[in-house]
Amino acid sequence: MTKNLVIVESPTKSKTIEKFLWRNYTVRASMGHLRDLPKSLFGVDIEHDFEPKYINIRGKGELIKELKTLAKKADKIYLATDPDREGEAIGWHLAHILGVDPEANCRIEFHEITSGAIKDALKNPRPIDLDKVDAQQARRIIDRIVGYQLSPLLWRKIRKGLSAGRVQSVAVKIIADREKEIADFIPKEYWTLNAKLREKAKAPIFEAEVIKHLGKKLEIHTAEEAAIVEKALAKAAYIIEEATKKERKRNPLPPFTTSSLQQEAVKRLNFTTKKTMMVAQQLYEGVAVGKEGSVGLITYMRTDSVRIADVAAADIRSYIESEFGKEFRPSHANSYSSKKNAQDAHEAIRPTSVHRTPLEMAKHLNKDQLKLYSLIWNRAVASQMASAVFDVTTLLIGAGDYQLRATGSVLKFEGFLKLSDKKDLLEDKDKTVPYLEAKTPVELYKLLPAEQHFTEPPAHFTEATLVKELEDKGIGRPSTYSPTIQTILDRGYIAKEGKKLMITELGLMIVDMLTNYFKDIIDIPFSAELETELDEIAEHKADKTKILEKFYVPFSKLMEKADKEIEAVEAPVEVSDVKCEKCGRMMVIKQGRFGKFLACPGFPECRNTKPILHKIGVKCPECGGEVIERKTKTRRIFYGCANYPECKFTSWDRPTEEKCPKCGKVMLERIEKNGNKKLYCSNETCENGLHIKKGKAGRKSAKSK
Repeated sequence: MTKNLVIVESPTKSKTIEKFLWRNYTVRASMGHLRDLPKSLFGVDIEHDFEPKYINIRGKGELIKELKTLAKKADKIYLATDPDREGEAIGWHLAHILGVDPEANCRIEFHEITSGAIKDALKNPRPIDLDKVDAQQARRIIDRIVGYQLSPLLWRKIRKGLSAGRVQSVAVKIIADREKEIADFIPKEYWTLNAKLREKAKAPIFEAEVIKHLGKKLEIHTAEEAAIVEKALAKAAYIIEEATKKERKRNPLPPFTTSSLQQEAVKRLNFTTKKTMMVAQQLYEGVAVGKEGSVGLITYMRTDSVRIADVAAADIRSYIESEFGKEFRPSHANSYSSKKNAQDAHEAIRPTSVHRTPLEMAKHLNKDQLKLYSLIWNRAVASQMASAVFDVTTLLIGAGDYQLRATGSVLKFEGFLKLSDKKDLLEDKDKTVPYLEAKTPVELYKLLPAEQHFTEPPAHFTEATLVKELEDKGIGRPSTYSPTIQTILDRGYIAKEGKKLMITELGLMIVDMLTNYFKDIIDIPFSAELETELDEIAEHKADKTKILEKFYVPFSKLMEKADKEIEAVEAPVEVSDVKCEKCGRMMVIKQGRFGKFLACPGFPECRNTKPILHKIGVKCPECGGEVIERKTKTRRIFYGCANYPECKFTSWDRPTEEKCPKCGKVMLERIEKNGNKKLYCSNETCENGLHIKKGKAGRKSAKSK
């Protein structure tokens, strides 16, 4: 039987989709891009309308051969790459490689990996959207121009291995500017005063803040001024001047976009943006769910829309009514407005089925998947729930020349807060203030000591707040935030201290140089305007070549000027405490493609390099040397002896300082799926060892590496 060929991007997705289709469909993965600009060449013909020179990616030959073979046998080819510009471009490259007419109905698009979505997509194929392809190509070409012309300038003037990108340079400047604001900030002193009041003896006591003096906002700058206010309030007569009692509604937040998901995952789950997107990708592509097999649990995770499909909203609303009661479901579906520059190409991030609750999915997901899925599920369901309602009482109290304010809030109906975590509930903790009619006298129960405060500088950026800043300023797109942050961390332009993102000396040097000579490239309005122009290309409102010319002509002149005027400077070097065993110099810390390493400063005479050893403070159980943290080629962490290759000790699980009470050997620490830590003996024959079917304890498998 002739088969139809469906090509997606990832093997996980292909397995999930294949089980939804009939036997006359074959599903294969392209593993991302198959064609790209060459790494060793510029690859863009500036003189001929910026024509890109694509080549097949090295190492993809066998895969291309297999896809071509399948394509020849197929009656119909469907290109089912991701539903965004990058996916559209990958589909266009596949069409070129496989000889498919891009104007034929060869492209299918879906935003969730469910049986219904896949079958609907197959009923509605369309041509490849060449405007979206042009927009992606324009971004790729601009990034290539900046990367392949500006980066070598940094190599010549500062040091090799540096890179400059359009979005990453703006991100570094944003962090540098914030650091300057913090450094320049001068704190100002101010004081606040509060009083405890009551109507009469044994009546409820409530707290009020002093807010005005002679009808104007009260500002107390010194302890002496605070003392004057305290003295006046101690003698004053207190009376209710105004009293109001009204309902206040707190509305639910919209479902997640890529940006808001990244921000919330940083704050709530302590995930990095990179980890958030990796786990979200797993949930989107498919997870084995019991007898159902592999199922996509969430809709596409790269989106700037807060819109939910009508069918999904109705399903969620029906679930809310049956699970929580009719009063928790508003009379009409809640709708939300996307931001002005949002593409709104597809839905917000939501569960593909509201009936797959986090509780039911717990047995099928690992701890990180469950945390993120719970966050997404709760937010999507809460977005369609009724508002929370509070009774708010506000009293304005006169005290001579001063006025105080007391505000109380009591939760009357929890609405969407039914699904909120403890942090949300703490924000709206009941604070009771009795309602007292105007002109009611009250008495001073206690005047609280004046409190000294100082104004605080702007906070350091975290991954969450940097993503928000980039989104608010219109810099980059949802898919670019995570790789941008990872790149500037890997290059050493910024560093993390806890959650804080801090500019490094190297980062400041790069920003200063780019600001002096390439101001427009890292100018926020310019970058935002360029994003808008890329959107216009995708919407057939602008011409790709004209946008590229508008960018390149002034950029090339700046490049020429900068190359002549910038003098070479010595990049800051961090000297380690490790001596080079070949020449005796103290080795320095360098930044490479895969992170930091030690190198001899005597290069090129001495070319000695070595990895930076991360000691964990535990002695090797076999030779007594230091146990260090290592990484495999796939970046997976394991532990080994620093005396390797003389000592071959390795373990996937972290060695501890504890000794086994049975045999005296070192105890290892394993993190289980539920997040709990389990200690077991490193001696495989000991009864305290971890006995599992595939090798006892996993230490053996690490050695085989």
